[in-house]
Amino acid sequence: MSAFCSIEWTNNQLRLLDQRQLPQTIAYCDYRDYKAIAEAITTMVVRGAPAIGLTAAYGMAVAAQQSSATTLDGLLADLQIAGDYLMRSRPTAVNLSWAVKHLLTVAAAQAQSADSVESMQQAILAAAQALQAADIEVCKQLGAHAQALIPAQANLMHHCNTGTLVAADYGTALGIVRLAHEQGKQVHVFLDETRPRLQGASLSAFELKTFGIPHTVIVDGASGHVMSTRKIDACLVGCDRVAANGDTANKIGTYNLALVAHAHNVPFYVACPLSTLDMSLASGQEIEIEERADTEITEIKGQQITPDNTPVFNPAFDVTPAKYITAIITEKGIVYPPYRENLKQLSA
Repeated sequence: MSAFCSIEWTNNQLRLLDQRQLPQTIAYCDYRDYKAIAEAITTMVVRGAPAIGLTAAYGMAVAAQQSSATTLDGLLADLQIAGDYLMRSRPTAVNLSWAVKHLLTVAAAQAQSADSVESMQQAILAAAQALQAADIEVCKQLGAHAQALIPAQANLMHHCNTGTLVAADYGTALGIVRLAHEQGKQVHVFLDETRPRLQGASLSAFELKTFGIPHTVIVDGASGHVMSTRKIDACLVGCDRVAANGDTANKIGTYNLALVAHAHNVPFYVACPLSTLDMSLASGQEIEIEERADTEITEIKGQQITPDNTPVFNPAFDVTPAKYITAIITEKGIVYPPYRENLKQLSA
């Protein structure tokens, strides 16, 4: 396990590592209210698709404990209200709605079979804990499959943050890097700083420093120069939603990086747990893109950097067309084009 934990169920409550305070401060927040958990997702106390899903699952467990219902049907009704509330906290990461819907399915089954409200509450918590345990294994399997793509000596490029902080333990794209390092491969990672919230400079650098993995932080706009002057073996990114045709939504700037990689013939790999695949969407044009507060761009750590009243457009994600993605790495194996056929086969 890691030296720090982003999500933990302890003392009958949810504990989250406050990622907003990293890397300067390691601080944890405790939650006993599902609305406060939704707020933690919205304000990015916790972030990253797998972690958002797990947090929402525990939000459902907290909602079950909060409920004053005295009947199974009453508890199910309360959980449906909580689920709707949690799913509104952030729109782009499909793991959030996937986890909530899974817990609602468990709750509906329990409403038909449980012998008491208390046993149904325990079953909801057990289901959330099972998702967390499964996430650890999924990320390890994903990382193991990916090793076929990582040379023994490799310069890699990464965008945003996709490691321990976004999952139960290993994470996705940075989990691949961590596993390569643990296997003795000589890897060096160029980390996009990832404007506007600087998850690469603050969170990814924090993780790689913790694990002793060589890395260099670059500004987002330096990726083309680095690829043209250094030997980059691959780009590794995570994702928040993948459409049926392979189009991928990820942190804003991922599309730019994919274009630069394509121009320099650098393989571009997307790490995608199957829970992040959304086969209900035909293409990335159907993915809802979250827009966030202007201050994420106009301020850095509370210090305004733009003139007053500067107009701002702040999409949190962009969509990388499938044609720029070399392969999608999942816990069931590596998927190559044509994605529409091969993803469908894999998810069947």
